[in-house]
Amino acid sequence: MKKTALNNMHRKMGGKMVEFVGFDMPVQFEGINIEHETVRTKLGVFDVSHMGEFWVEGPFAFSLVQKVTTNDVAALTNGKVQYSCFPNGDGGIVDDLLVYRFNDEKYLLVVNASNIEKDWNNVVMHNDVGAKLINASDDISQLAVQGPLALKAMQKLTSTSVEDMEYYTFKVIEFAGVKDVIFSTTGYTGSGGCEIYMKNADAEKIYKAVFEAGEEFGIKPIGLGARDTLRLESGFCLYGNDIDDTTSPLAAGLGWITKFTDGNDFIDRELFESQKENGVPMRLKGFVMEERAIPRQHYEVTDEDENVIGEVTSGTMSPMLKKGIGMAYITKPYWKDGSEIFIKVRNKLAKAIVQRPPFYKG
Repeated sequence: MKKTALNNMHRKMGGKMVEFVGFDMPVQFEGINIEHETVRTKLGVFDVSHMGEFWVEGPFAFSLVQKVTTNDVAALTNGKVQYSCFPNGDGGIVDDLLVYRFNDEKYLLVVNASNIEKDWNNVVMHNDVGAKLINASDDISQLAVQGPLALKAMQKLTSTSVEDMEYYTFKVIEFAGVKDVIFSTTGYTGSGGCEIYMKNADAEKIYKAVFEAGEEFGIKPIGLGARDTLRLESGFCLYGNDIDDTTSPLAAGLGWITKFTDGNDFIDRELFESQKENGVPMRLKGFVMEERAIPRQHYEVTDEDENVIGEVTSGTMSPMLKKGIGMAYITKPYWKDGSEIFIKVRNKLAKAIVQRPPFYKG
């Protein structure tokens, strides 16, 4: 199993360690619910060093990134970040990712830990323009400091202004005495905050400094368990659950990152344009349980007569709402907000209402 540079720190802090996509990672420290609430109300720190990072550089960098991602890279300016996905050539999704633009000849692609090899092979396969590619996944550590007090606490560690940074922007700064740190106002929780990229050798120093800076605000270490409940409460897709090689971004509600602008000739563009024009048979929709039940992946979704109309892709008990919430692919016309659906939980039907995420607006 691979270990991040902070593995020993997690063990010292009492992290409950599990195997996750080949990495030894903390699933929780104090408990999922308290960690979840800490991020929603204060700030918490995730080690997300298992994520993948690819540099795309040179005169043909823009052309390659524009080709392999569905969003319009031409809309990016220096210091901006874009959420996007890799189409697979067959109408599905290789992965979802973040695209960082440093300049027209330098981009950073941040991909999911579970898909690093697959994503790398995909980018290399389509690099017929001669862009320079560097897989830096094993060399970079990443922290996600998330929550409403995150930027206020992190401001203590840099002389560069970060509290007023716009959402989905980044700066290369000196942070906690370490130069050339990438500081990005992104995250996977819906509670604001930042993601911080550094060399492995600097990870422990920065991790300790982050906890010292956040101590007065009630900072806590956060595990993968709360990461999942936070992202689901905010309605963010998880690759392997809500999106995969068989799901179209338009069916997954990701039409907003699938841009049919002039010059944006990405893989599968014609197919996705056709789907936009003609519609898709199923769509990914959020729902909230009306009855006390916890929906889980692969549970059937039915109408009141038990006719199967879909399948749950993600589900949990919302720590903030104290209700079951989830996402499911559902057939028309049940995907309209307010539609009454039923989740089959241990052969019993539990009523739910279709609702557009985020489920919690804090």
